[in-house]
Amino acid sequence: MRTIVFGSDHAGFGLKNILMEHLKDRCQAVDVGTHSLDSCDYPLIAGSLAREVLNRQAMGILICGSGIGVSMAANRFSGIRAALCANEYMARMSRMHNDANVLCMGERIIGVDLAKAIADAFLATGFEGGRHQRRVDLIDSPHQP
Repeated sequence: MRTIVFGSDHAGFGLKNILMEHLKDRCQAVDVGTHSLDSCDYPLIAGSLAREVLNRQAMGILICGSGIGVSMAANRFSGIRAALCANEYMARMSRMHNDANVLCMGERIIGVDLAKAIADAFLATGFEGGRHQRRVDLIDSPHQP
């Protein structure tokens, strides 16, 4: 069974739990927090998720209020390609062309049904490789253009 690492700050806590429940039959969930609605610092959660994704060679789903902060924080880690997605097309393209390994969403931006559809599209889509691999290699290069 595929491993998915889940993380959120307090503003994404509700949606994280809903998505974990939605995907429970299709994945083994690893929850790096937060585990309550108490205010917390999203960069710390994003860092924990990024390390787990890299260590487990897994995919991740990361949620905050807007999705912006967690995506910025996660993308600071070499090997993480976190994509902030607001619709299914963005989720599919982030996987197909960018080999994204972390899906970021904003609980205050999108509804539950759309979030489920975005997560489903992200997890169901593979990387096309080919000409896109060269571009992903450039993203991951320490000497980016």
